[in-house]
Amino acid sequence: MSSLQAPQPAPQNRGSRHHYGVWIVLIVLVIIGIVLYRRHVSAASSKGKDSTTSAISVGVTAVRKRDVPFYLTGLGNVTAFNTVTVHSRVDGQIMQVLFREGQFVHQGDLLIEIDPRPYQVALEQAEGQLAKDVASQNDAKVDLARYQTLWQEGVIARQQLDTQQATVGQYDGAIKSDQAAIDNEKLQLTYCRITSPTDGRVGLRLVDPGNIVHAADTNGMIVITQVQPIAVIFTLPEDELLQVAGQMKVGSLTVEAYSRDNNTKIAQGKLLTIDNQIDQTTGTIKLKAQFDNRDLSLWPNQFVNARVLLNVRQNATVIPTAGIQSGQQGSFVYVIGSDKKAEVRTVQVDFAEGNISVIKQGLNTGEQIVVDGADKLQADALVTPHESNVTGSPASSNAAPEMHP
Repeated sequence: MSSLQAPQPAPQNRGSRHHYGVWIVLIVLVIIGIVLYRRHVSAASSKGKDSTTSAISVGVTAVRKRDVPFYLTGLGNVTAFNTVTVHSRVDGQIMQVLFREGQFVHQGDLLIEIDPRPYQVALEQAEGQLAKDVASQNDAKVDLARYQTLWQEGVIARQQLDTQQATVGQYDGAIKSDQAAIDNEKLQLTYCRITSPTDGRVGLRLVDPGNIVHAADTNGMIVITQVQPIAVIFTLPEDELLQVAGQMKVGSLTVEAYSRDNNTKIAQGKLLTIDNQIDQTTGTIKLKAQFDNRDLSLWPNQFVNARVLLNVRQNATVIPTAGIQSGQQGSFVYVIGSDKKAEVRTVQVDFAEGNISVIKQGLNTGEQIVVDGADKLQADALVTPHESNVTGSPASSNAAPEMHP
């Protein structure tokens, strides 16, 4: 009977499989527990960090009221007030050059002498011809007096008397012609002494002693430029024409000349006039300003930035330009409230002058705005404010310029 029964499985195999399953479940539970624990630790750490995060340190300054000058700026070119190219009005050889290159001369100063001898000879000839014609006229007048007596006595015909009267008249004309020739030769002698037609500075000379010059020469002998005073011609957009014209009716406008980098003030003058037409190709209008130029800081053909002081905005709301940010909604600033949180405030900028901007709308005097560290902020961010060293000031002066009527 025992030989016919099937063998039974060993009981230890079933127990072994049961232990394997338990261990697998335990391992899975341990892994799940580790993952959950790490998530819990990470969340707790993040929460702890959020609760202990320090406020953002930013530099702030107060919104202020002040008088701000309002300028219009245009690119200008320095022009000599008068430029004269001196030519010879007679033909001849240059005997003397009586100026130094770069010398300042006054109107009437002798600059160049041209050989006068040919014109002196011509003058003497004209004077000799005049003396001859005067003598001939005197002789004709004596004959005329004689003919009048003879005609009254009936000795000669009336025709002979009339002829003699015509002869005297011809000599009258010849004498006038001789006098004109004398005056012309004296004028030529005057032209041999070339004087300065204006006050100014002499440039490089174009001729030397010994050269032969002609009245028909296209090139001059010297160029004189008047640089005291001197002019600056600059342009402004046509849209600003009405503002400038309106202020010119009130009083004289101050013009400041700045260097090409717009950082250095070179000179200060006044606006003289506005051109009589607008350039249609550029949409600009030309203006001319005058500068005393006593220190010779301006030179002809020098490029400058011309700034017209149009008016002074009295009691304007100003902030440093560094505090203005740009976004999709336009210009805005971060205003720090009493709760030390950053508030986004949209502002309307009127104009900028130097390092400051004039605010037309959006801010009140005394409010604190962020000027340093704004790139780290967002709305409602907690901040630690401190006084910023960023200050705003006009490019020309901290004080508003004086307006001259």
